[in-house]
Amino acid sequence: MAQAVKNRIIDRIVEHGRGWVFSPKDFTGDFSRTDIDVALFSLAKDGTIHRILPGLYHLPQYSEILKEFVAPDIRKVADALARKYNWKIFPEGNTALNYLGLSTQVPAKYIYVSSGSPRKYKIGNMDLEFRHRVLTETMIDDEKAMLAVQAIKAIGQVHADAEFIKSLASKFSYVEWIKIEKASHKVADWVLSVIRKAKEVSKNG
Repeated sequence: MAQAVKNRIIDRIVEHGRGWVFSPKDFTGDFSRTDIDVALFSLAKDGTIHRILPGLYHLPQYSEILKEFVAPDIRKVADALARKYNWKIFPEGNTALNYLGLSTQVPAKYIYVSSGSPRKYKIGNMDLEFRHRVLTETMIDDEKAMLAVQAIKAIGQVHADAEFIKSLASKFSYVEWIKIEKASHKVADWVLSVIRKAKEVSKNG
């Protein structure tokens, strides 16, 4: 039975593809916690999966160029932790700019706003931090809108010029901007103004 469960779990992992980050909670709907823990321990021991943190794993990707397994994607790590702890999260400031390709600078620290308690993690040589904060943005139930809002707030009102708006507008389609505007109606007026300008640029571009 244990081997059968292990095979089913590895099949589930492989379905998500190389680089997927997960915790035991991602399997609790179909297997007992004991079976999950035994299977993941065995898969980690034989090198099929790699442990990132206690109770957090990934299916590693191998780089033919580097001739080694690459580090897990921080964004996938954050998403897996959010699922594990039932957090609502979204990238803050420079992290959002980086994810949208609006900043070429790799953040020294990846920061997320979280509905959960504050947490800090060290993932390889990168820092991942979750900050509990009550903001109007936490009411945004749209990932793209949250990214856009945080990117705009990070660049600041003074620097949200025509060039920035043009770059931001290119990150989403006009239809997506309509949804972003609708989801962001509770943000600060100047942020909403930038969103509306980006929407118009997208429409005419």
